[in-house]
Order: sequence, then structure tokens, then C-alpha cells
Amino acid sequence: MTERTDRLRGVMLMIAAVGVFSVMDALMKYLTVRYPPLQIACLRGASSLPFVFLAYLATGRLHLLRPVRWHLHVIRAVLAILMLWGFLFALARASMTDTYAVYMSAPLLVVLCAALLLGEKVDRHLWIAIFGGLAGVFVMLRPSVSGFTSVAGLAALGSALAYALVVVMVRVMSRTESTASMVFWFLLMLAIGAGALAAFDWVTIAAADWKWIFGVGLAGWAGQYLITEAFRLASASTVAPYEYMALVWGVFFDWVIWRTLPGSRMLAGAAIVVAAGLYLFSRQRRPS
Repeated sequence: MTERTDRLRGVMLMIAAVGVFSVMDALMKYLTVRYPPLQIACLRGASSLPFVFLAYLATGRLHLLRPVRWHLHVIRAVLAILMLWGFLFALARASMTDTYAVYMSAPLLVVLCAALLLGEKVDRHLWIAIFGGLAGVFVMLRPSVSGFTSVAGLAALGSALAYALVVVMVRVMSRTESTASMVFWFLLMLAIGAGALAAFDWVTIAAADWKWIFGVGLAGWAGQYLITEAFRLASASTVAPYEYMALVWGVFFDWVIWRTLPGSRMLAGAAIVVAAGLYLFSRQRRPS
């Protein structure tokens, strides 16, 4: 198989992964009508966990689940709970497209956090991309003289920042932890941690909703598998830009399910963020 074929397969798998994750997000948004965000975060982790465990059990690779540095898994789990809580809070109060548009600042925040926390080198072109993208987020948040009016937008931005910190944690953890270990303990600690926080406001799950929760778990597992394969077949700079396809999926689900479309200000801000992100990826592909 040629390198070009691998790249093409990687791109197609990334597009599929983004689509599957969008299905999961649509299901979670549907569930936010009846259940608190932290409860859904718990169900997100718990529903995907059996698929991950059974996959490694069936292939005789359970030994890969053994963690090395427990404290790093715990820190990452705390950040993940904050990330998913903010994302679900935003989904419950805004459209998928609006939430995705702000969340698309995550790749820019990853570079910023890596520079500040890991000392990774960032040249002036990347700083331009970062601050340009954040300017796009500022446009979408609709600031006014009385302060920020988009609470959902702020929650999405906070979630994107938590995601960026999670990515930095993964870079540190990958020196000693297997991918299997990071995925498994991420889901388990997410389920336990978010479940503990949601316990006092827990809403009894209706029998009719178990099929949607099963769908969340299946989509979460399938999306994780597809995105892992995409990054295995092609470089990050090749496939990562296609994460912006989430905006297309967001518009599609918003229109088909909720009959809403994004406003002009949101589209303008999203265009700035996407342009900054693509510029960032193009600069990272160039040899130093």
C-alpha cells in the first residue's frame, strides 16, 4: 500500500470519525433536555467502557490497560470532566453549530498551552494564528457593554481550554502510558467522577432512553477507533484539518433535527477560527 493511499484512507477515516462523533453529540444534546450535563458525562464514559474493555479482552491485550502513573490519570480525568461538563452545558443552551464553532478554537489553544506548559517553540506566525483565531471566538461570543452575553459560548470556550490541557496531559503521559490504558482509565474515571458529582441531582433514566445511551456509547467507541486509525495512517498535519468538518455535520443535524441555522455573526467568527486553524496546520507542516 502506497503512502498516498494511506494518506487518503487516513483522511476518509477522519471525516468518518468526525461524523460519528457528531452523531454522539447529537444524541447527547437530545438527552440534555431531560438529564443534567454531569449525569450525561457519566453515562458517556460508562456506555463506551464495555466496548473498549471487550475489544481488548477479545484480542488478548488486557495487559495494555495497566496504568503506570496513577496521578496523571486522575489529573486528566478531572480536566476531562470539566471539558465534557462545559461542552454539554453549551449543547443544552445553544445549537450544535454554535457550540462547535467556538470549540474549534481547541487546536489553537493546544499550541498555546503546549508553549506555556511544555516550553514548545512557537514562532511569530503561529502566534498570529492563535490570536487571530481567538479574535474569531471573540466575535462569536457577542460581547457588549454589559459583558459577554453568550453564556453557552463561554462554556464552550472553557471546554475547549480544558480539552487543550487534556491534550498536553496526553503528550506527557504517552511517555509511559499505552494508548489502551489512557482510553480505558479516561472512560472509567470520567464515569466515576462525573457520576459522583451528579449523584445528588441524578434523574431516573427512562426506559425509552436506554437505546440512545447505548448509541452514545457505541458512537463514542467507534469514533475513537476511527480517529486513532486516521492518525496511524497519516500525519496529524494531514488529517487534523478535517476535524473542521464537524461544523458541516453540526449545521446538518441542527437543520434536520432542530430546524435551526447559524446566524451571520456566528458564521463570520467561525470562518476566522477555521482560517486561523488551517493556517496553523499549514505552518506546522513546513520543515523547520
